[in-house]
Amino acid sequence: MAKRLEGRAAVVTGAGRGIGRAIAELLAAEGASVVVNDVGAAVDGTGASRSVADEVVDAIRSRGGRAVASYESVADFRAAERIVATAVAEFGAIDVLVNNAGILRDRMLFNMSEEEWDAVVAVHLKGTFNCTRHAAVHMRGQRRGRIISMSSTSGVFGNSGQANYGAAKDGIAGLTRVVARDLGRYGITVNAVCPAAATRMTATVPQSARDARAARGVASPGGERSARLAHMGPENVAPWVVYLATDAARHVNGQTFLVMGGMIALLDHPAPVRTIQKDGRWTPEEIALLFPRTLGMELPNPAPRREAP
Repeated sequence: MAKRLEGRAAVVTGAGRGIGRAIAELLAAEGASVVVNDVGAAVDGTGASRSVADEVVDAIRSRGGRAVASYESVADFRAAERIVATAVAEFGAIDVLVNNAGILRDRMLFNMSEEEWDAVVAVHLKGTFNCTRHAAVHMRGQRRGRIISMSSTSGVFGNSGQANYGAAKDGIAGLTRVVARDLGRYGITVNAVCPAAATRMTATVPQSARDARAARGVASPGGERSARLAHMGPENVAPWVVYLATDAARHVNGQTFLVMGGMIALLDHPAPVRTIQKDGRWTPEEIALLFPRTLGMELPNPAPRREAP
């Protein structure tokens, strides 16, 4: 394998399992020195185990790679600073940051608690900000860097029962677009990936929930996605992330990509689809008359109303 990242230092959060682990191991195989960050928590964020990160470090070292473990939580601003500082202290720089850490607390909105909302947003969205903020300071000084963050189809398309997760993930896509503008002038690229892979997180979604989403017409885009997901390992996502970390992708900035098995897709930025315009202010009566025949024509409803039995 070509050592496209020889001499580079990377931080991968949530690298103890699944997609994060696959990314960390492939980065190391490409020559990068890797900080394997993982608190070792359960899918819902509870508990902790250092052995989760340690196992990945041992695997990388057994193949001749360089890696150290970090057990800090990305949700804590100062802990995130220490995660980044580990790369600088151990390897002399931070060239690549992969924001991958995440948890799930799925619940229909009308049953979701404040704590379930806060916990998921803290790890995904705030955690991405925390690590990106601290890495940006070093990368700006170095005049180089690659930041890749995990968004999700649950955010950019929507998924029933995941208001907290979807809001955080779509927030990451928005954060990516803004930070790319902030950092691009310093030779730093910032991109997002919506990964589709069978992981322990996807395994927690019960079949009853999948069936309910499909029955309501709110299944994820791509009718066969759930069935196909079972055959997609997290290793399929890693090569695209590694590519974005290399010099070959130095001009790719501010973009969001969908990676599903062997498919890689560039997702478009939000843009107007239809427009109505007049001189002056619209009245509600004018809108009511015109909207159904213009902007409102054949609008898809992700969850049509059902009459009570």
